[in-house]
Amino acid sequence: MTDKIFIDTNILVYLSSTEEQKKEIAKKLIYSHQNASISTQVLSEFSNVVYRKKIFSSEKLLEFIEIFSKIFKIEIITPITVINAIKIKEKYQLSLWDSMIVSTALENNCNILISEDMQHNQIIENKLKIINPFKG
Repeated sequence: MTDKIFIDTNILVYLSSTEEQKKEIAKKLIYSHQNASISTQVLSEFSNVVYRKKIFSSEKLLEFIEIFSKIFKIEIITPITVINAIKIKEKYQLSLWDSMIVSTALENNCNILISEDMQHNQIIENKLKIINPFKG
């Protein structure tokens, strides 16, 4: 079985990082998985970070969004996603934003969530394994 991957915002942000090791790991992850998804939330969070930290211009941001739209399946946040996220938040004591990421990944049958922000190797709902690519 091929893993279905969901990629969290922090991994995308490392593409523009000055931390070369993390930047290289993020590039390899992003370009090596052909069955990877992100969500509209991830696109929004990525855009917010770029604007807030003044990482690059709006034109460059638009280029990144277009590239992401071509290489990832973009998952849409729905009211059910939010309802499930609240349940996940309560059950696993995650932030609401992380719970939204988890909920979206689960709804779209992902079995791996790549994120730096959550507990490495944690299994959610016996279906979704969280992998921190910078551990180990």
